[in-house]
Amino acid sequence: MANYIISASDAESIAKSKNLTVPQLLPSLVQSAQSLARPPISNFHVGAVGLSSDGRIFFGGNVEFPGLPLHHSIHAEQFLITNLAAHGGGPKLLYVAVSAAPCGHCRQFLQELRGVCDTQIVITDQPQENPVYKPISSILPDPFGPFDLLDQNTPLILEKHDNKLSFKDDDFLTEKFSNLSNLSNGYSELVMKNEVVLKNKALEAARESHAPYSGCPSGVALMDCEGKVYKGSYMESAAYNPSMMPVQAALVAYMAAGGGGYERIVAAVLVEKEGVVVRQEETARLMLNHVSPKCELRVAHCV
Repeated sequence: MANYIISASDAESIAKSKNLTVPQLLPSLVQSAQSLARPPISNFHVGAVGLSSDGRIFFGGNVEFPGLPLHHSIHAEQFLITNLAAHGGGPKLLYVAVSAAPCGHCRQFLQELRGVCDTQIVITDQPQENPVYKPISSILPDPFGPFDLLDQNTPLILEKHDNKLSFKDDDFLTEKFSNLSNLSNGYSELVMKNEVVLKNKALEAARESHAPYSGCPSGVALMDCEGKVYKGSYMESAAYNPSMMPVQAALVAYMAAGGGGYERIVAAVLVEKEGVVVRQEETARLMLNHVSPKCELRVAHCV
């Protein structure tokens, strides 16, 4: 996790050692963010570094998946926001430095943050001693966003969500994973030992998901071969297409926590409502089958 987050005290200390303010420090960290990117298709490394309202610095890099449609890719700015949201970085992103101008997809995704018009951004391919920040509103004039569709009281990304969901089938927690034949005995025992935690984390992620446009919350929890669990919540965009799938968000959590190759992921649970207009099961199954073929995905419906 240390590679993806810098504590508030460390951020102040590093900036002071360089005779800089923390916002002035961000551009010098962009290359480090680029080194975290995983872009095997484009080979174009994008880095994003953001200062949250709690004083911590968060990192993001673009992630691509060969063999899957391009829309499964995770943009650096999406990674940054997902990383920040997963670790309770506060309700606002104050400053952000990026290695290249954000694409329209990311400019739109950023609209899901409250007060983002005041967030300051610097776009740089090289570290700058005196970065020139400008408001994000300057790179997306006349935006379409949450307040074109929602009221002012609806929570946005980075704000607390509680979708008050529970499992539709009360027996789901006690049901065992049925198909672990692809895993060695040791991993099978590990999954069975930790599956209640895995299922509860997936439900927790669904409760925290941002789905005000479709009303279709969902969450994914992944378990690696050491029994560690990583959760990801669905995050919608007012423009729909830039939305962050829960399986993508869970993979961000896995990477941000120092997870290695995707093949280390051995089990997953998706929680979503049944028969709704936006469903995640087929996409999650496609993605996990591709990145970690031995991973078993269980799907639970919630109400």
